[in-house]
Amino acid sequence: MTLAELGGQVTSGSRGWAKFYADHGRLFVRITNLQRDNIHLDLTNSRFVDIDSSNAEARRTLLAPGDLLVSITADIGIIGYIDDAVPTPAYINQHIARVRLDPRLTDSRFVAYYLASWEPQRLFVGATDQGAKAGMNLTTVASLKTLVPPLPEQTRIADALADVDEQIATLERLITKKQAVKQGMMQQLLTGRTRLPGFTLSWEDVTLSNLATVDAEVLPASTNSKLLLDYISLENVDRGRLLGSTQVAFRDAPSRARRVVELNDVLFGTVRPNLQSHLLYTGELRRPIASTGFAVIRTNRSGDPAFVFNLLMSHLTTVQIDRIIAGSNYPAVSSGDVRKLEFSVPLIDEQRAIAGVLTDAEAELEILRSRLDKARDVKAGMMQELLTGRTRLPVEVAS
Repeated sequence: MTLAELGGQVTSGSRGWAKFYADHGRLFVRITNLQRDNIHLDLTNSRFVDIDSSNAEARRTLLAPGDLLVSITADIGIIGYIDDAVPTPAYINQHIARVRLDPRLTDSRFVAYYLASWEPQRLFVGATDQGAKAGMNLTTVASLKTLVPPLPEQTRIADALADVDEQIATLERLITKKQAVKQGMMQQLLTGRTRLPGFTLSWEDVTLSNLATVDAEVLPASTNSKLLLDYISLENVDRGRLLGSTQVAFRDAPSRARRVVELNDVLFGTVRPNLQSHLLYTGELRRPIASTGFAVIRTNRSGDPAFVFNLLMSHLTTVQIDRIIAGSNYPAVSSGDVRKLEFSVPLIDEQRAIAGVLTDAEAELEILRSRLDKARDVKAGMMQELLTGRTRLPVEVAS
């Protein structure tokens, strides 16, 4: 059935809201508040308006619990659902359509989940890829189709998916909290403001070149041209996590990318370095080499690899990188820049102790991230089964 057949009343915001923008007031929902992988609004970057509730535009675009939102310009088809967590009154801009369905015919949560599922989203993304001017009018929104199982079953399915969404949200909040705690620990331990028990000796001012060599080992030109190598690119690394690699023969690897990566080497992303595509390599691959987008850092007896990695992930490095790339049209640093990074560091035993504390904190975070990934996978599987009718949920029949 179409949204129109389900009693859908469709409207959208309009231009002219800029004059009502304010630092606080009533929520003004934009496309940036919608998420492609979640029907619930992301309100971390909210805008507000100061407008009288009797204003005609405010009355027309006022949101209510149960409303569906659909992005209708540029990145079309992002679905939002107005739940009780959205503060009211709230309004929408001209890039979003509001759909108000008849609750006697359908559970709007089910429809939101359905429109956010794989097949409808594939169609939306395909339409967006046609060009930057892709868009939908309100008639097109009203004609969007959804599956319509019996209303009690819609509610059961929506409840099941909402429970998983809550598990995901709880894990996301816990990860955010743990990340903040770890950042605080890094701020204290990597600057010497807080010392671990048993350590009292002074710290020494050094450059990274005192602790490690950079881009030291390159495969010789005589290497077998057919030798398969595991090529690590910037896209394979996300803030300390190795996401994969690509196998290439030696002859096909760029000459500057034939740098050997060994256990406990640190890869420092030199292109857009503040994205922190850095990695402490822990031996997952057989013959790894690093792309030209990395500096390969190998510590000596004065530097602990995990301690150096945490230094490079900390604000102590970020502020130095910011100074280097300030005003540059192409944000990148050289291996020479990396060698010159300056730090104050303790002796190796205290480095290892600090690294141990931070590694334990990161291990806790990694467990939570793994649980979050599994919860998202479970949700994706449930949506695939429940929103297509492949798996049916039993519904209690009133006696």
